Amino acid sequence: MLIKRIISSLILIFIVIVTVRYDWLVGLVVAALIIGGLYEFFTMLEKKGIIIFKYFGIGIGAIIPLSILFRFELTKSWELFFIVLALLALMLMQFRRKEHDGVVVGISTTIFGILYISWFLSFLIKIRYLPEGMGLLITLLLITKLGDIGAYLMGTRFGKTPLIPRISPKKSVEGAFGGFVFSILGGLSSKIFVPYSYSHLLFLGVFLGILGQLGDLSESLMKRDYQIKDSSNILPGLGGILDLVDSLLFTAPVFYFYMNIMLVK
Repeated sequence: MLIKRIISSLILIFIVIVTVRYDWLVGLVVAALIIGGLYEFFTMLEKKGIIIFKYFGIGIGAIIPLSILFRFELTKSWELFFIVLALLALMLMQFRRKEHDGVVVGISTTIFGILYISWFLSFLIKIRYLPEGMGLLITLLLITKLGDIGAYLMGTRFGKTPLIPRISPKKSVEGAFGGFVFSILGGLSSKIFVPYSYSHLLFLGVFLGILGQLGDLSESLMKRDYQIKDSSNILPGLGGILDLVDSLLFTAPVFYFYMNIMLVK
């Protein structure tokens, strides 16, 4: 398992190195991740017996990152425009069903998947489009993913004290602390990519490190509900797309809004 994890990680690192250099490629890769993540999410819902419009949800979810990529801005809040259209369409499609059980749950979970996976992850593209966007995106990835790596390494080697066993039995306090330290190191090492002080990068490492772990725990909570270990096995040793991006789903939107405030100042 460790060998598979290392090989998968090296391949992903190579993809990231190539991708971050081109904003259009970031858009395409993020769109692919969103489609894969939504497929995993809706498949889990189906296995739980929730009636959803799976491919409609994936289609709407794919439109959001692609609209950012092609600079489509029909309205000021155009991402929410697609989500409102999705909600209206889902309501209309329910009229075709012969039974009415599970209507609210089906619509709610479909919209939640679009918001949680598509909208949140699309902020990676927006970050790349900011001034100094490549450096900012690298900073976010370093802090967030080094936190994941640190939590895994320290938890595997030293983990003894359960963190929140009812959510994730294998996560430990030692692993969480290790992930926190690695996120701080990721923030400080980002100095070569962004023109910010070490104190500012230290703050980002602390802040995003906490958010990243909350994102990881949130996905673990959902997997606990579905009674599965990984969202899929598409990435040998790592699990599924959602297992790969869960921490970024929390850090990407918050980092984007934070950087917008900083750029205005």
